[in-house]
Amino acid sequence: MFATLSDRLADTFKNLRGKGRLSEADIDATAREIRIALLEADVALPVVREFVANVKERARGAEVSQALNPAQQIVKIVNEELVAILGGETRRLRYAKSGPTVIMLAGLQGAGKTTLAAKLALWLKEQGKSPLLVACDLQRPNAVNQLQVNGERVGVPVYAPEAGNGTGNPVQVAQASIEEAKRKLHDVVIVDTAGRLGIDQELMQQAADIRDAVNPDEVLFVVDAMIGQDAVTTAQAFLDGVGYDGVVLTKLDGDARGGAALSIVSLTGKPVIFASNGEKMTDFDLFHPDRMASRILDMGDVMTLIEQAEKAFDAEESARAAEKLAGGDFTLDDFLKQMQQIRKLGSMSKLMGMLPGMGQFRDQLANFDEREIDRIQAIIQSMTPAERANPKIIDGSRRARIAKGSGRQTSDVNQLVDRFTEARKMMQQLASGGGMPGMPGMPGAGFGKRAGAKQAPQAKKGKGARKSGNPAKAAQEAKAAAAAEAAKPKANPFAQPGTEDIDYEAAAAQLNLPSDFSKFLK
Repeated sequence: MFATLSDRLADTFKNLRGKGRLSEADIDATAREIRIALLEADVALPVVREFVANVKERARGAEVSQALNPAQQIVKIVNEELVAILGGETRRLRYAKSGPTVIMLAGLQGAGKTTLAAKLALWLKEQGKSPLLVACDLQRPNAVNQLQVNGERVGVPVYAPEAGNGTGNPVQVAQASIEEAKRKLHDVVIVDTAGRLGIDQELMQQAADIRDAVNPDEVLFVVDAMIGQDAVTTAQAFLDGVGYDGVVLTKLDGDARGGAALSIVSLTGKPVIFASNGEKMTDFDLFHPDRMASRILDMGDVMTLIEQAEKAFDAEESARAAEKLAGGDFTLDDFLKQMQQIRKLGSMSKLMGMLPGMGQFRDQLANFDEREIDRIQAIIQSMTPAERANPKIIDGSRRARIAKGSGRQTSDVNQLVDRFTEARKMMQQLASGGGMPGMPGMPGAGFGKRAGAKQAPQAKKGKGARKSGNPAKAAQEAKAAAAAEAAKPKANPFAQPGTEDIDYEAAAAQLNLPSDFSKFLK
């Protein structure tokens, strides 16, 4: 979504590297590049003007002139200003103090309201709530059926007394849904309303009538993040005609410029509460302005990655895998279980995109084959239990059988086994605290001492022996030191370290050798 903006900002910051201080010309040039980047991203002009003015004002201040690295300070300023125009802090849902919490969805047709209603229901269900979906879109063909199908997918009941397709009264359905929720003990009601291809008075009046009938605790305006400048116009029209408490951005995984997300908050004053960034029902979460700003600046979104991993990974299973890895009995079965847990996180390209600095590998991530994990799984599942437990027994004939069973080439089997063996060695080294193998100056590096061997303590560094300033006295001290060195017994150049002081004649006497053994010592 923000690829173009991210690339332009990255090029702008790259030009600031290596500068000890920023001149007025540097600040003006940077502000000009940021302005162009935001305009190309389809951000509304009033928002661009305010953003650039704030960056220039702060860049001229003491926080940059006194910074050790002005370029990094400019990045910090831009990051903070991005967070500000995206809403500042994360806005969370407000729940009713008594009775069911009513959430009403409004927006244009095609914005994704019906699908988003099911995503929101699943999210609430994961939060421990008991939601009820209400089909009040009685105009669009098959809208009621679509909501029922999506509700079944996420395991949430749907209240749909009318078939829709142009018939029925949506206001009466909305009113009756509240009583239905109370009767069946649902604590959240999600009302899906009708949309239109454009803004018209009929749509506004119908949405306003539903709002007055159910008195919702939250009215969420659903907007397609790909429609650009028109998103701001639509958002303002709905704000004037119906009113809403927050915004939900859909289709953030698209390839549009994404200016709507950076414009709506500033121009309407309403926060973005949720964001949908995929087709799966799980591709939905709270909108965090600070994390979105980090993504735009290619700083990654590690916190979201961690949260997703905590949801998908089985803590006990991961602990058992770690113990097996440390104990040296980590098998291909364990490896397959870990891969299957990773699959629960979703798209690998999206996961990798959450890591800092991955913007430079955007093309590689876009071309990443998501089916590679399926191929690995097919190869492992074509092995016998003995082969998974001990890959060393996989010889040529076994490799050919595994390749045939998985529909892959023998080279693919060889590559998997070799990579697994090397990865297991590395992970065992890390798990035992030995560090990375082959890295000089680190534990387990393979340089210097042998494993388990003790090294003599190194002498402390000092200034060395002091010499007299008198030339005659210094010469006398040097002569005495040379005589003392000559009096020392000569060390055996072939002796092992630590054996220089051994009396070999006394040691030989203690061996009780035969009397005629001395001839072999001559």
